Amino acid sequence: MKKYFFRGRGLLSLPVFMFLFLALLAGCSSTPKVTRVDANTQVDLSGRWNDTDVRTVSTTLINDCLSSPRVSQFIQQYASQHNGNLPACLVGNFTNDSSEHIDTSILSKAMEVAIVNSGKMDFVAGGDTLTQLRAERQDQQSNASESTAAALANETGAALLLTGSVKSIVDRAGNTTVRSYFVSAEMTNIETRTRLWMGDNNDIKKVIQQPNFKP
Repeated sequence: MKKYFFRGRGLLSLPVFMFLFLALLAGCSSTPKVTRVDANTQVDLSGRWNDTDVRTVSTTLINDCLSSPRVSQFIQQYASQHNGNLPACLVGNFTNDSSEHIDTSILSKAMEVAIVNSGKMDFVAGGDTLTQLRAERQDQQSNASESTAAALANETGAALLLTGSVKSIVDRAGNTTVRSYFVSAEMTNIETRTRLWMGDNNDIKKVIQQPNFKP
C-alpha cells in the first residue's frame, strides 16, 4: 500500500517525497574548500594576530638584539673569559597584555629558533623542558648504568635572559576597526641584573573593514 503525504490540496507519494527531501539536504550541505599554501604565505582573515606577525616580530627583534653594541660587547667579553665559549641564553616568558587571546609560547619558540640559528649565542632549555630533563637525570641515578648516567650538577648556566610582552590598541568607528600591536623584549644579564638591550616592534597595524549588511 502506497503512503501519501499532503502538499496543500494534493498528495505526494513516498518516493517523490524522499527524492525532494534528499535534494533539499544536498542543497543545504556545505563542504569547506581547503587550499594548501606555502607556510610563508601571508594570509589575513580576521585581522587578528597570526603566524605572519610572529615571524615578522621575532626576526626583527632578535636581529636588533644581536646587533646591539652592548650585547656584542658582552658576547666578546664572555667568550674571552670562558675559553671561547658563547654565552647561553634562556628565553623566559612573553606575557600577553593585549585585548585578544595570543599564544605567546609560539612567539617564545620563534625567538629560541632565531637565537640558535644566529650562531652568536648558545641556548639552554627552561620551563617544562627543564623540569623533564632534571627529572630524567635524577631517575638515571638509580636506574641507568654508571657509565651512561647523566652527571648531576653539570648543567650549563644561562648568562642571559630574554623576556617580553605583547600589547595591543584597538580603535573602532562604525564598521572599521584598527588593530595596532606593540611587542617589547629585554635581554638581561642574569648575574648582575643589568639590562643589556631593550627593543620594541610596533610595525604591525591592521585596518579591518566589515561589510555593510542590509536586511
